[in-house]
Order: sequence, then structure tokens, then C-alpha cells
Amino acid sequence: MTEIYLDHAATSPMHPEVIQAMTDVMTTVYGNPSSIHGIGRHARKYLDEARALIAHSIGAKDHEIVLTSGGSEADNLAVFGTAYARKEEGRHIITTQVEHHAILRACERLEKQGFDVTYLPVNKNGMIAIDDLKRALREDTILVSIMYGNNEVGTKQPIKEIGALLKDHRATFHTDAVQAFGLEKIDVDDLGVDLLSTSAHKLNGPRGMGFLYERIGTKVQPLIVGGDQERKRRASTENVPAVVGFAKAVEIAQNSMEQKASEFASYRQIILQKLDDHQITYHTNGDALHALPHVLNISFDGMDVESFLVNLDIDQVAASSGSACTAGTLDPSHVLVAMYGKQAPELRNSIRFSFGYGLDSAQIERAAEKIVSIVTRLTK
Repeated sequence: MTEIYLDHAATSPMHPEVIQAMTDVMTTVYGNPSSIHGIGRHARKYLDEARALIAHSIGAKDHEIVLTSGGSEADNLAVFGTAYARKEEGRHIITTQVEHHAILRACERLEKQGFDVTYLPVNKNGMIAIDDLKRALREDTILVSIMYGNNEVGTKQPIKEIGALLKDHRATFHTDAVQAFGLEKIDVDDLGVDLLSTSAHKLNGPRGMGFLYERIGTKVQPLIVGGDQERKRRASTENVPAVVGFAKAVEIAQNSMEQKASEFASYRQIILQKLDDHQITYHTNGDALHALPHVLNISFDGMDVESFLVNLDIDQVAASSGSACTAGTLDPSHVLVAMYGKQAPELRNSIRFSFGYGLDSAQIERAAEKIVSIVTRLTK
């Protein structure tokens, strides 16, 4: 395979050990975990063991993990579930302008239902100001939802500081940790969060699998009703093979976190050094000091993002922009708009490279050479 995949923030390839774990379960475990007979109990054993491993990875209790179909459902459950469960206490929600659309579009829908949403601005590095959050807090604020690390530029928000601020406030605190989980050491008590979302396919696990951490005592109304699965918080027969695969991916990620951070830092340096060596004019987007290790977003002077992406693809390098492509036109990234404004050149010349499993320094060197060649050609 000659393609160089630099789009791990979009999705990641499944780890062979995850595939093997899931295959083993698919061939030997077929019972419904809710059934009381032996075959059902056999399936329940695998489910419980996987849930325990997942919970331990963030310092949570087993029964605080609500299994979902992925990060979007976990985000929706956090936002809608909290809003509907606490609407009699207040209708004010605080989030940021740079959240994933699973949060932003949920908030937009709630606004149409009579909720009041404050969207906190960010600085040019993509970070909110704690003072802005303090000013936005009200007595009727029932939910604060602020992502751990941004999927487009990698900037990490001051989650622990926010958790401390909200300790004496009645608002539920949610963080979307989809991009951070598996790359950052996360302890829910240390962070002070009540709800936390993750997704398996971002850390070499299966698609269609995620969870919402739900602190004991947090009010969340179920969105999917039916059976009594997940302690009556999310109906639907559990996908045991996917849960086992998720747990295996989590286990691998927890054991390789420091190694990956070091590798990704070196990949970042290889690309930037190559750009410097060839005197390419560029700047990075995001906060270099407070960033997820696997995301590198670069703005190239004089570059057109559509042409760049097409040429990268022709050269078998997979990357992405934060822009949404519809009918041949690009809608600017809402994250970059929040950081730089609606007319900023970064909206049209920024590319995201993201690292993960399966890459090595030789591939990154080749990719960097291709990037230099394309930029040189397209900016002449």
C-alpha cells in the first residue's frame, strides 16, 4: 500500500488486535446479555469485563458508562438528555463556537424549543477565556458543554480549570473528548466533569461504538427508549463484539500513550522542518503549547485548499480541511471563522494533517516532500 494516510482525526484504521478480539467474540458469543440463561450470562460476562476496562481508563465506575453508537450519539445524549431532564430548573446552556457539529446542531435545535444558548468566542489560538465563561454563567444555566480538544486545529480547552469553576455551580459540566480519548490521560474526578463523550473509531476501534460517561446523580433523560439496557439509560441490545473491540482498542491506547505522543511530535517536526528547509511560507493554526499531539493544521500563503487537497490525493496523501464540501463549493470551517473572522485567508488555505497507527518516519518524510512539491507548484 503506497497511500500515506494523514487523516486519523477523521477516522482511524482498526488495530489488528481489535479485529482479532472482535472476530473471536463473533464466533463464540451470540447470546443476548439481558437473557438470564447460561448463553446470555456468557455474553454478559464479556460485556461487563469490557465495560470495566473502559471505565477504569478514565477513573470512572462501571455503572457510570453508557454505551452508545458513537461520539455523535454520546454528544446528543449529553446535550438533549440534560436539557430535557433539567428544563424545569433553567433553560440556559453554554458552549463554544468551535464545538463539533454534534453539539452545535443539538444546541441550535434546543434554541428553537425555547432554550437560550451562549456560544463562547475563542482567541486566534482557538481557546476560550475563563473570564468569558464566568460572565456567561447565570443562575438558570443548566449545562456547560466545552470540548476537551478540537478536531480541526487540536487546541485543548482548560477543562480542569473549568471543572473547578463549576464545582460550586448547579450546571452540569460536559466535555466532548472524542479526539482526546486514547491520547490524553483522562481522570473524570480530576477534571471535575459530569459527562464525557468518546468514540471508538478515533482510537483504532470499530465504527458505530462509543460511550457517554455519566457521573452518578447526574440528571440525563434517555433519548432511546425500549428495553431496560444500560440501566434504563439507553435502550437497544448491546453490541458485544463492538464493545469488546472498543475495550481492546482502549487497552492498547492506554499502554502506548507516551510512545504515540513522542512519535507524533517527531512527525510534526519532520513536516515543519521540511517546509522551513524549502522556505515555504506558512503558519500553524491552533495553540502549540496546549494541543492534542496528533493534529497539525497548517495555513499556506497563496494556497487554495481545493486544489491542494486534489493534488495531495493524486500523490496518494490523504489529508483534509475543516471545510465542508457541498456541490463543488467549500463552506468555510466554523472553527477557523471563530478564530480568524469571516474574511480571513486561513479559511481558504488551511490543511489538517493528523497522525495515528500505521505511520512511520519514512512515510512522513515522503509526505513532507510531496507537500513541498505541491505547494511550490501551486503557488508559483
